[in-house]
Amino acid sequence: MSNLTVRSAEGLIDTGQTTSQFKTSKMKAEMLGPEVKGKSFADTLNEAVNQVNTLQKVADKKMEDLATGKAKSIPDVMIAAEKADVALKLMVQVRNKIIDAYQEIMKMQV
Repeated sequence: MSNLTVRSAEGLIDTGQTTSQFKTSKMKAEMLGPEVKGKSFADTLNEAVNQVNTLQKVADKKMEDLATGKAKSIPDVMIAAEKADVALKLMVQVRNKIIDAYQEIMKMQV
């Protein structure tokens, strides 16, 4: 595990890769160039919004099933609703941070 830095350790934790897999993927990214290193910020944000939307739809479906008698498990419905609620709150906080960052950038003098 030579050359293990905090940044590479965070990369290992984030991706769940072994050190050899991480080194191989890092070398591939360096060989391909900067334009192929990963998803753009917009793609990542769009994917997160879609995941929150999916969680909301699942929670709504489980609530509907409970109300119509198709589902009997109240804890499952409550867990799905809480997951959707937490995901939405997180997305709102991310949006607020993005707006704050944009406003700070706009305040900068060129």
